[in-house]
Amino acid sequence: MKHARRLVAGTLAAGALALSLTGCGDSAAPTERLAAKTAQPTPDAGGATPSTASPTPAPGGASDEAYKKWGLTAPLQYAPKPAQKPQIPKPGPGKVPVIDRIPVPADDKIVFLTFDDGAEKDPEFLKMAAELKLPISMFLTDNVASSDYGHFEKIRDNGSASTINNHTLTHPNLRTLSFEGQKKEICGQQERLEKRFGQRPTLFRPPFGNYNDDTLRAASECGVSSLVLWRVSMQINNFQYAQGSALKPGDIILAHFRGPSELKGATEIQMTTRMLQRIQEQGYRIGRLEDYL
Repeated sequence: MKHARRLVAGTLAAGALALSLTGCGDSAAPTERLAAKTAQPTPDAGGATPSTASPTPAPGGASDEAYKKWGLTAPLQYAPKPAQKPQIPKPGPGKVPVIDRIPVPADDKIVFLTFDDGAEKDPEFLKMAAELKLPISMFLTDNVASSDYGHFEKIRDNGSASTINNHTLTHPNLRTLSFEGQKKEICGQQERLEKRFGQRPTLFRPPFGNYNDDTLRAASECGVSSLVLWRVSMQINNFQYAQGSALKPGDIILAHFRGPSELKGATEIQMTTRMLQRIQEQGYRIGRLEDYL
């Protein structure tokens, strides 16, 4: 309990805002919660090197006509890799940093797409992700994704530079586990993903956004470089925000690989289309998370 109640200085602030994800509560996997506001201030224009490139699709991006096929009224805008990565606060000895928003300049309207778990494996989503060249950071849980890891391999290899990352073996609330129990969940998934995909993940997301000091130490010992949370979650039709009522530069967006049974009849395609529409409506570009970490 002592570890579970202890928050890490400079990361999650006290009084974390917990918000359920519509459509997840009735699923086999427990309901995720929205990541809390960090104590890190929004950097000024000197906090990181912004991209000076015009907001056009990155090289090798989606074709000019792909957006129409997938229900968008205009092409998606992609942010190129920054000339220099933003500075991330250093963690304590033997721990990994906790990140829930990328510290970009206040005028750099860029957000990042992350999808969790891996329960839904819709072949139409493979087409959508490939044709739009969506740069997705996938956080996979072994007990739901491993029935068809090839599905996520196709997303990784579709030319979008999407990545596969760690979301534990069985999706437990890590705060309820001992240090060794947490290490088994994290390292075990590191090993399985490395064996299956040939590369050991560098990013980790704890189920429900729940973690403590043991989590940060275990992740470090398992070879993780960063623990990634979020500030915005995608529901069936709209975003849910941890702070305010609109996207902010550097927001990490949480979505899930979910199907109609968990999205009240909506498909993964419909949910993703609405998410991309909301990003466009607010004038944001999409970046690749790993280019900034």
